[in-house]
Amino acid sequence: MTCGCGSFSKSKALFLPFSDRWDTPDDRWHPIHPRNLETYGKLLLVAIPAFLALVLLEMAYGWYKGQVTFRNLDLISSLSSGATMVTKDMMGLTIVILSYGWMVEHLALTHIDSGFWTYAIAFLVLDFSGYCTHRIAHQYNLFWNNHIIHHSSEEFNLACALRQSISVFFRIFTFLLLPAALLGVPPKVIAIVAPLHLFAQFWYHTRHIGRMGWLEKIIVTPSHHRVHHAINPEYIDKNYGQIFIIWDKLFGTFQQELDEVPPVYGITRPVRTWNPIKINFQHVRQLILDAWHTRSLRDRLRIWFMPTGWRPEDVRRNHPLSKIDDVYAYAKYDTPASPLFHAWCWFQLLCQLSILSWLLGNVAAIGSPGVFWYGAFFMLSIYASTDLMDRNRYAIIPELLKLSLGFYLLGTHQGDWFGASSFLPGAGVLVAGYLVFSAAGAAVFSVMHAREDAVSGPTVMGV
Repeated sequence: MTCGCGSFSKSKALFLPFSDRWDTPDDRWHPIHPRNLETYGKLLLVAIPAFLALVLLEMAYGWYKGQVTFRNLDLISSLSSGATMVTKDMMGLTIVILSYGWMVEHLALTHIDSGFWTYAIAFLVLDFSGYCTHRIAHQYNLFWNNHIIHHSSEEFNLACALRQSISVFFRIFTFLLLPAALLGVPPKVIAIVAPLHLFAQFWYHTRHIGRMGWLEKIIVTPSHHRVHHAINPEYIDKNYGQIFIIWDKLFGTFQQELDEVPPVYGITRPVRTWNPIKINFQHVRQLILDAWHTRSLRDRLRIWFMPTGWRPEDVRRNHPLSKIDDVYAYAKYDTPASPLFHAWCWFQLLCQLSILSWLLGNVAAIGSPGVFWYGAFFMLSIYASTDLMDRNRYAIIPELLKLSLGFYLLGTHQGDWFGASSFLPGAGVLVAGYLVFSAAGAAVFSVMHAREDAVSGPTVMGV
């Protein structure tokens, strides 16, 4: 649900977030310019606690009203997913094929100064672009991989809004911002409006707000977006709008929420894991396997751009996949977890968010290649903790890799954690203690889970 906007005016290595080749005024407004990354990181230092507070507030409200809309492990998985997306952003691992800055420089018919109407035009064009990219992501196999994470939760709450993709490495739909470029909307305006447009999509991921009267005709409301996340036949692949619902009404993809059809959430081929990194690449992995297994060269070439879910006939016959046929008669993914393990998962998440906070506030000082090492450690940490949530018998392996990488990074920084001791004396010792405690806890829970599974059999439950 993000926009592929950029402001490069020359061909450059866009994936290098700390390149020394930022030499034109427009470059300063590229999303991965060091100055923008630092500003974005500090903005997220405010936004993340705000989002977390709203998620917890929704939880408390649900408890109070007797309408609980979350499950603990699903919630942690959602928050972990959001953290991986932020980390990837900080690493700058996205190549913009056609930049917005180039389009403005070469295609603008006029140039307008920044003002109210400039920002209004930018917001409207971004929203139309978002509708188009969102619809494409749902309708074509290859692009569905970039969006599957957002729909992977079988709940619908504010936390699932944070399930954002880390599998997008090429931005190819910037051309959809052409109307703004022709009008000469400055790149800095797009750079300012784009994150605001994204953040404005958070609030409507909730079941606690009903229909909103006349606003239902103009903007995307919780009711509209509940329909979008549902897998009921009446609702699937509807309401692609991000802020304004008018695009769906114009292009025939609108569906009202029906009182007699309660939404059922998730995807028709459930991901069956809490691990957001696995989810991000699950669909493309299946596409690769299907392309390998089919005997038809034509199918190997076209599978990527066929409608989402399409598989070659011989592959469907020889390698069937389970799919939900009756949305009202299937069990949601769940894994057994003791109260102690729930507490452990929250401990891990809070430690991970603390580690992420240091990256967000100091991304420019950490620099390159430090940011890539930091990002790799963080991704490995999320992978290890969520794999343990899945009760994967091999979850101890990524945990031990995290331990090894963590001590390697401490060693290369003379016992410090990327300069954190300047803010918190003894930060390196705290990180070392966390690494050892985390590995020991993971080992204990792995043994406990293995013993429980040996007695009870399959570990995946349905709710």
